[in-house]
Amino acid sequence: MNLKRIFGAILTILGIVGLIYAAVTFANDSADIKQMIVFGSLGLLFFIAGIGLVKTTKDEG
Repeated sequence: MNLKRIFGAILTILGIVGLIYAAVTFANDSADIKQMIVFGSLGLLFFIAGIGLVKTTKDEG
């Protein structure tokens, strides 16, 4: 069990959720512009960090 890959997958999923939430609030025009920027940037940050962690972690058999 590789803990880094699991953590990377969790970060990636959280990033996708944050990006989707920012897109939905943008489409519904129901939120503050600050809130959309915060959720979008955090989602992008988590997504990039998770993908990077999964890609750079080597499989140890």
